[in-house]
Amino acid sequence: MTTTQEASSTEAGKLDGLLSKFDDAVRLLSQAPAFTKPAKLPRVLDTARRVLLQAGGCAALESRAADFESAGVFAGSDWATPQYLIPTLTTYALKSADANVVVIEALSELRLLAVAKGGYAHSLISQEQAHHYLTQVMAINLWLLFNAPSEAERETQGRLANISRQLFQHLAERIGYEYVIDQLIDEIWRILKQRPIQVDSIKQMITQIALCQANPEIDLGASGHGADRLVSSLYGPTQACREDPGIDVYRARLERMDNATLQAESTGFARAMHDTGLVSPYHAVLLRYLLEEGDHLLSEALGLSSTGRDCLLCYRELVHALIRSGVYPATAQAVYGLALLLERGILYQPPVAPAMWRQLNLQLSEWAEGRLSLAYGDIASPRARLIEGVLCMLGLPLGVGQGNNPTCQSARALSMWAYNDPDYLLQMVTWAARDDEIIMHFEGQPISSNESASGVATELPIDLDPVSLIVVPHLDRIYAEMGRRCIGREGDPHRWVNPEFHGWWSGRGFSINVDVATGQLTEVDTFIRHFYASYHPYYNGNQPLIHPQPAGIAVTDSAARFIGWHAITILRASLDPSDVMRVYFYNPNNDSGQDWGDGVKVSTSGNGERFGEASLPFEQFTSRLYIYHYDPLERGELATVTDEELERVQGFLHRSWGATRLPPAELQADQGPQ
Repeated sequence: MTTTQEASSTEAGKLDGLLSKFDDAVRLLSQAPAFTKPAKLPRVLDTARRVLLQAGGCAALESRAADFESAGVFAGSDWATPQYLIPTLTTYALKSADANVVVIEALSELRLLAVAKGGYAHSLISQEQAHHYLTQVMAINLWLLFNAPSEAERETQGRLANISRQLFQHLAERIGYEYVIDQLIDEIWRILKQRPIQVDSIKQMITQIALCQANPEIDLGASGHGADRLVSSLYGPTQACREDPGIDVYRARLERMDNATLQAESTGFARAMHDTGLVSPYHAVLLRYLLEEGDHLLSEALGLSSTGRDCLLCYRELVHALIRSGVYPATAQAVYGLALLLERGILYQPPVAPAMWRQLNLQLSEWAEGRLSLAYGDIASPRARLIEGVLCMLGLPLGVGQGNNPTCQSARALSMWAYNDPDYLLQMVTWAARDDEIIMHFEGQPISSNESASGVATELPIDLDPVSLIVVPHLDRIYAEMGRRCIGREGDPHRWVNPEFHGWWSGRGFSINVDVATGQLTEVDTFIRHFYASYHPYYNGNQPLIHPQPAGIAVTDSAARFIGWHAITILRASLDPSDVMRVYFYNPNNDSGQDWGDGVKVSTSGNGERFGEASLPFEQFTSRLYIYHYDPLERGELATVTDEELERVQGFLHRSWGATRLPPAELQADQGPQ
């Protein structure tokens, strides 16, 4: 036996011994009563740490994922609900100096890898969702694949830094390096087509791709097609900054440019911005420089059509003030928000321009400044951050996301106001940011956000855009208080809360197909026919939807299993390019492109969607709907939907979230053995 073989045999024996100890620790944890599990957990985590440091340790733990999770390794922690985990937070966990945090994060990734590869059927997250999550995690943490531990990591983590690297080597080998890069690029383009307001994580992914491309030691093979446009949109959109020279160098170059060169720079930046929805820090430098060069170049740099250009010229002083106060390299996305705000023409609404002037001069409260600094740091002032947030929300009303928070109602309200009633949104921002209080009315009675008890969210959300960061905590408490005031009423509280919370345009008519007391389906035929009569152009006299309407859906996973209730906004119903009638809606859950099982796949592009919209064929959407509003004064006749169409809708319903909610009359008795 050679020395190498002896060493290999010794390592294998050591791993086997550690795995035996790990299995014993997991068994003891599994057998322990709930109140003593915390005392048994440290032994499991310490043994897992030692296993992870061994060659082959990751693979061995992956095969044991179901066992250690069922034993209670993740019980009582954020990792217990993998469907809500946020990829961007893995970086902080893996860099932690606390060994237990690093180990439990590694165990979570290995658990999800087992799910993604089909070795572990998980009740809370599907195989596709787990694969999607791991792709994002690897994209954000690509440096762990290719870079040795830094001095800072060695100082704070010691040998723990090797665990993260061995983990990611294992993940990459199981999923594939090239596949990860290509999947990552496809994923970035897919999300960008939805035009979210929050793009920091996307920029982080693109930065990692750029670093990989620039590293001669990394062979990406044939993968990476489509990355150049993403990387250049941030780091070199134009001729004068193509080698990413730095802000100061670029500013000096601008001062030496003639008018024709400035025109070319402006056009190049605008094209990159509107292609991707991303704004380079260099673009912000250009825009500030062009304030002294004339509005023609400013319009070119914003990529405005005649509509936006007219709005710019009408409100020239306001636009200049917004650029001076809100557009900096650190708040570059404000450029895109401003461009789309001008394209929407909302400054022509009489209250909006004065409200924007008020926003520019708004004195932020200490609490608001603290929240913004905590979330975004001090590179830009809290005031500039909030102006950026306001511009982006008014320009991209369908790009509002709820983050990792159960605040879909509040996110939907902000989106709806930005879309439909922008001056009301600006009023809300003023109250929250200046006064630390919002007062709304429920059936004539005032409700103060300061006097309301806790909201739906148990903790203050932090992973939000600047406007949501300040306003959502207030709205969340008010929404919850409105719900509390409905206690004792028969039926679903959304009947009364939604119109009072969202606005007068929310229909006072209300339809629900679930019995609140029993949770079983009720009056499904009437529910479907009335929805068709209210929203389907073929059955409502071809009347387009005038105001966005709140609705509730039963969200299912890719196996069509029920996950939970979710708030959305119905925006319109119309034919897609293939002449299929579709419902176009807004979903506040950060990524609208989802597989809801049984062939129901939510589309976000390619089927007539505008930026930020999701869509489904009318039948499929109706099958996932459980609440909608309508105008009770409109025609109330039930639609004469064909039996075939009705059966198709009910089929989608009964094969998914309705499968366990059929009332006894609809259940078929088991005839027993024949």
